[in-house]
Amino acid sequence: MPSPIRSKLPHLGMTIFSVMSQKALEHGAINLSQGFPDFPVPERLRALLAEAVHAGHNQYAPLAGEPMLREAIAAKVCALYGCALDAQAAITVTSGATEALFAAICAVVRAGDEVIVFDPAYDAYEPAVTLAGGHVRHLPLCPPNFRVDWDRVRDALTAHTRLIILNSPHNPTGAVFKPTDLEALAQITQSTDVLLLADEVYEHIVFDRCQHQSLLRHAELAARSFVVSSFGKTYHCTGWKVGYCIAPPRLTAELRKVHQYLTFSTMTPAQHAFAHFMTEEPEHYRQLPAFYQAKRDHFCAMLRRSRFRFTPTRGTYFQLLDYSELSTCNDVEYADQLLANAGVASIPISVFYQHPPPQQRLLRFCFAKTAPTLEQASARLCAL
Repeated sequence: MPSPIRSKLPHLGMTIFSVMSQKALEHGAINLSQGFPDFPVPERLRALLAEAVHAGHNQYAPLAGEPMLREAIAAKVCALYGCALDAQAAITVTSGATEALFAAICAVVRAGDEVIVFDPAYDAYEPAVTLAGGHVRHLPLCPPNFRVDWDRVRDALTAHTRLIILNSPHNPTGAVFKPTDLEALAQITQSTDVLLLADEVYEHIVFDRCQHQSLLRHAELAARSFVVSSFGKTYHCTGWKVGYCIAPPRLTAELRKVHQYLTFSTMTPAQHAFAHFMTEEPEHYRQLPAFYQAKRDHFCAMLRRSRFRFTPTRGTYFQLLDYSELSTCNDVEYADQLLANAGVASIPISVFYQHPPPQQRLLRFCFAKTAPTLEQASARLCAL
């Protein structure tokens, strides 16, 4: 009999997103857990994808991505953030943002290195660090607004700190960086060799007239950063799994060494479709904040009749709801109860902590849904 496999990730099972989506399917529940839209991809983008397929763009794309797509990304970044990029040396198209995150971490984290993450932290970060041989140092975000305590970050830096992973707009809390956050980060890291990995997949989903504070806005930070974004989040097509990473050429070269042995290249016809759509309809991403703010406001307005407490999210398409007036159960238990009894699936955010705050009673709900879906879910939540 073969000996048991010694797992590299012994404490991990199926991701919470898969777990809750499967439970939603089993119960016939409204799925506000996993972050995907239930409305269609823009019609013109779908047509462009079909055109690319019929035109024969169905074989391997270049390792770094189709040049025309990288040029379109560079033009967008320059227009939005004032950052001039060498599209060929600084942009890599990846098979989703998760692949970009993994490739960046594996490219620079070595055995014994420390990586700082902020809890609650998206669950893809730590496994990649562990597989690279690094150690994660968890720092808590400060409730109720989930801000970064930059003094605590400064105190946490050691000679072994290799990377800080940042996420704004933040999943799962919706917190967003301010210009002062970038300045604080620059001051803390300016005399160090610490690298930065910015998860900015919700860059176009910020509300209340806020500007997304990309690390690409700040020259000193951009010079030491991997910045990751997602076409799936921006264009409502999460299943296409196309993302990209922007980094200085010296870091991009290392990322591509890993990328070539993960996926080598990314779906070719989709790259052609995105390149043309970005050029033809740049208003899509410019109008995205207003598009999702209307959904946020509609969802929150309906929930004001409920017993949940909340502050409207500042970014992403996720809304946190405090259920303290409804139950004293921990959030994992209450998420299961809510799914079984009310038919609404959510995400308990304690799973994104190393040490969850014991009195915290928060669930995350996705509002990237049609109005009928949100109205039906809200009616069920208000009935509790």
